[in-house]
Amino acid sequence: MKPLIIGVAGGSGSGKTTVVNYICEHFGHGNILLLQHDSYYRDLKHMPFEERVKKNFDHPASLETELMIRHIEALLQGYPVEVPVYDFAAHTRKEETVTATPTSVILIDGILIFSEPELLKLMDIKIFVDTDDDIRLLRRLKRDIHKRGRSVESVMEQYQNFVRPMHLKFVEPSKRYADVIIPRGGKNEVAREMVISHIERKIEKN
Repeated sequence: MKPLIIGVAGGSGSGKTTVVNYICEHFGHGNILLLQHDSYYRDLKHMPFEERVKKNFDHPASLETELMIRHIEALLQGYPVEVPVYDFAAHTRKEETVTATPTSVILIDGILIFSEPELLKLMDIKIFVDTDDDIRLLRRLKRDIHKRGRSVESVMEQYQNFVRPMHLKFVEPSKRYADVIIPRGGKNEVAREMVISHIERKIEKN
């Protein structure tokens, strides 16, 4: 049986992780393979750190999407793959990788996954999590400061120079490819239940 490929996109801080966790908990983490687009950021260890921090990490070119596509195609053929592990504080890939084995459902998570045509073709269900800009900014501030060791100034500078312009150019337009749009973020219980029902119907059809 061909694995079901589900894509969950949305702006940075939209609540994608909440939706992804809800899906995984409902169907069981052992039955779903989660692949995060963030794991495929290009390795910048060849650059001085001062240059790394100036890169636009919200542009599609910053991600090695072609590797992610090869991994998904291998998983669809029943082969395990070695997923990169990214260090967000250093902007480099770690030496170790994580072995991912095929499951009946593969969940892809990332802000830019709907802006990549070849990646989009692989998805059976496309979910977009839609949240107001001010809420997304506050969530990103909290995440980057506490989990990625950034300062308030650096987060705001990155948001103004890269995050917001790239959201308007790539993320927001990609919403039109979604099969389901979840308004007001990942805590929208009615929308989450509709998503679960849609996935269950797809699984039964498979």
